[in-house]
Amino acid sequence: MKTLDKFTVPGASLPRDNGGSLVPGEIYLANESRFAETYYSEPLTTYLVGWRDPNNIQATLDFIAPPVDAPGRLFEFKKYKNAEEFYSEVDDTRAIDADFKRIEYRGEDAQAKTINKGLTIRLDLDQYPDLDRAQQLATARIMRRLLRNELRRAVGALTALTGAGTALTWDTSVGKDPDQDVLTALISATDNSGIRPNRVLYGEVAWNKRGLAHRAQNTAGGFASAMQAPDQLAAFLGLDGVKISKERYQQTVSSKVKVVPDSVVGFYGEEGAGLEDPSNLKRFITPAEGGGRFRVYVQQVSAKLVDVTVELYSNIVAVATVGTFRLNIN
Repeated sequence: MKTLDKFTVPGASLPRDNGGSLVPGEIYLANESRFAETYYSEPLTTYLVGWRDPNNIQATLDFIAPPVDAPGRLFEFKKYKNAEEFYSEVDDTRAIDADFKRIEYRGEDAQAKTINKGLTIRLDLDQYPDLDRAQQLATARIMRRLLRNELRRAVGALTALTGAGTALTWDTSVGKDPDQDVLTALISATDNSGIRPNRVLYGEVAWNKRGLAHRAQNTAGGFASAMQAPDQLAAFLGLDGVKISKERYQQTVSSKVKVVPDSVVGFYGEEGAGLEDPSNLKRFITPAEGGGRFRVYVQQVSAKLVDVTVELYSNIVAVATVGTFRLNIN
């Protein structure tokens, strides 16, 4: 019995595959690098770079949990410690022959790991005479499913941050002002964290009820507010962005459910987020080999069957846990 590189096989030595050509008659152990080298599809991975989902799920996902390139699959980052940002002192003056008072920003060291996620579609060659086109369609379908999965995770994480929320009714009653309700919530969240939320996410029903309440006032101001586009409302509220979520997912065989419930959610998120900014949620992504965020593999599993697989490494993490709000609209 011989032992090489932790692998012991009775009567045989199995050296590790060094990435070179395979020699007929020899036995090799499967490993990730060999799988990636053998089945990686550069054309389909490149296709994903220019591909855009018609429902633009990616935009809503990035709005809620800004993407951050993680330095590795297992990495360290600083959780935002809100109090440190707002400490204030009156002893910042220096006496003669003395040093300035020294302060420290410690934050909270945290460790996270990006998780390998992916899906596979199997193609039967007899059903797809144009295999290249079929592989592109399969890749796009998998991407839409993966993005919808990620969006549901992001909404779930945001819901956990905001807690039960505050119940409000926006209807045709006189005196309803949905935008004032949001402004009040923004002020309260700012008092809580010191940093004003800069993004507000509306569920589709909440957005519709906002317009209904404004139109019911039967005033010039009410009609003007009801006609505001999301970017106009963002400017009025002093936000970087307002987004309306219209995404659905299949809950049962016969019914679909809104990904974002009938709520209005405020939070902080930075475009081009880094490891230490105070965004409430971040979606850490480990870049795949070559720098992209996704990789596509094509594997011929039999004479007539081909598997198309899309994978990524990501993890949605709550970095800052204060300064959010949720209004549940009835």
